[in-house]
Amino acid sequence: MGLLTFRQQLPQSLASPSANRPEDGAAPGQNLGQAGIAQLTQEVASRCCHAIIGTPLDSQVLAEEMPMINIIARMADGTWQTNVDPPLISDLVNNPNVIFWVDLNQPNADEYDILRDEFAFHPLAIEDVIQSHQRPKIDIYDHYYFLVLYALTYDSATESLHTHELEMFVGRNYVVTVHKNPIHQVKMTLEQWRRNVEALGVDIGALVYTLMDRIVDDYFPVIDAIAERMETLEQRIFEEFDRSSLEDIFLLKKQLLGVRRLVAPERDVFNVLLRRDPMILSPASIPYFQDVYDHTIRASDSLDTYRDLLSSVLDAYLSVQGNRLNEIIYRLTIISTIFLPLTFLTGFFGMNFTGLPFESTPVMILALLLMVITPVTFYRFLRRNGWR
Repeated sequence: MGLLTFRQQLPQSLASPSANRPEDGAAPGQNLGQAGIAQLTQEVASRCCHAIIGTPLDSQVLAEEMPMINIIARMADGTWQTNVDPPLISDLVNNPNVIFWVDLNQPNADEYDILRDEFAFHPLAIEDVIQSHQRPKIDIYDHYYFLVLYALTYDSATESLHTHELEMFVGRNYVVTVHKNPIHQVKMTLEQWRRNVEALGVDIGALVYTLMDRIVDDYFPVIDAIAERMETLEQRIFEEFDRSSLEDIFLLKKQLLGVRRLVAPERDVFNVLLRRDPMILSPASIPYFQDVYDHTIRASDSLDTYRDLLSSVLDAYLSVQGNRLNEIIYRLTIISTIFLPLTFLTGFFGMNFTGLPFESTPVMILALLLMVITPVTFYRFLRRNGWR
């Protein structure tokens, strides 16, 4: 049975909180109302919502496959519900025997209201979701986590790197994902959960781990692609000395720094999850998040290593360029040394005064012989002393 997807306008009744809505400190909508969310959404839409490094690689293709709103719930009796109405989400939140996932892909203002009206998420968290372009982080609230992660894709044809921001709300029995562009890791994890629920279990921690592990593991093909580009640059420098490789070095260095700015903070995100404070995820899922934490450290260390290697490649380029410049100056110096006596002889015999040797034919012949013999003698002397 496939996922039932829908995109609809929420009824006007959703503008006010329902009675069975969970509480989280301040009253929902107190600081960020529906008009405020609509205004923020309009401002964000007017901006150029590109990724940090390029635009999404396969957004147009995935947009045709991924729905705008995807709500799937596994009920207490093991059945699946895919036709859950948004106004009923608050009932699912209060039912600990139900596990459900809400995925918002390219949400509009009405769909942002679901986060406020049905989940009662904090207005500051909702504001971060709407404005996007956040650094990887985790915010801890009483009954849920708010996380920001990034997925990476690499286009080998154009040698461009693309980032995809993903916001997540993780509660005791639910996970909410929000993204402005389709992310294939989300789609694949949803499909895996439906096909093989036994492997993921009925714990929300296993579901969150699967999604995070898939995102982090996809970092390594991107890092490997960057490493291959570095090897290609080294060959172009040492074998061909392609001058255009300098531009590619700086571009690749910029990409490495951009990726590191995204991957390095994620270590702190997973470290907070391992502390289990507050106890939102079950203790059984902690070893799995430890595995994701280790993968993140390995990815971050690899980026540091390749950044140092790229600096070495840049130093090698400058060294080769300096050696070539020294070789050119060396040869010009030899030419200047050979022609230095010619300059003296032609200047001396070319002075326009009476009584100079050019009035005598034998002396003229002697001058011409000196002009030929002197540079040849200088050249042989330089060759004998090791000058090439």
